[in-house]
Amino acid sequence: MFKVGFIGLGIMGKPMSKNLLKAGYALTVFDLNQAAVEEVVACGAASAANGAAVAAQSDVVITMVPNSPHVKAAVMGPGGVLEGAKPGLILVDM
Repeated sequence: MFKVGFIGLGIMGKPMSKNLLKAGYALTVFDLNQAAVEEVVACGAASAANGAAVAAQSDVVITMVPNSPHVKAAVMGPGGVLEGAKPGLILVDM
């Protein structure tokens, strides 16, 4: 089973993350809102310091952030997904 990373635990991302945990996936999460991270961690996820750390621990990374500038920052910015990506990483932008 894939190790999944999830970036963006807002109105849509938090419930989707919890559903991944219910389905049995190993999940690593990151969000700027620490309370949202703590809520998903309490359900069984691991937390990461940034998107690079999420990518380093994942086979698939899902981003669920508000708009294109946020996606660009989460993926290509400092500490972004690309910094921690391994060959073969699958990136899914919602």
